[in-house]
Amino acid sequence: MEDTRFQHAMPVAAHAPEKNSEQKSKHSKRGFASMDPEQQRAISREGGKAAHQQGVAHKFTSEEARAAGKKGGEAVSKNREHMAAIGRKGGTNRGKKKNNTENESNNNEQ
Repeated sequence: MEDTRFQHAMPVAAHAPEKNSEQKSKHSKRGFASMDPEQQRAISREGGKAAHQQGVAHKFTSEEARAAGKKGGEAVSKNREHMAAIGRKGGTNRGKKKNNTENESNNNEQ
């Protein structure tokens, strides 16, 4: 027996009220994220300038960046399970590459 419950249903779009041109946009006209990218950059640029003028902005030197990266690496490497998972994934990928290379060389020889 065939299920006829949904055969006569109207499409969802037919039930929705029609929107005028203002409401057709993807998102609201409010907020930073809804602005066009150029306007966002202009506002961000002003914020950066103000921070530098107030003396509260910070620009990393290469030495500071290197030290921060080292700290992050040490923190991540303390998680042995995570490091083991990374190693397993790398070993698996290396094996796949090796097999692909061998298969290509065998195909070329034939």
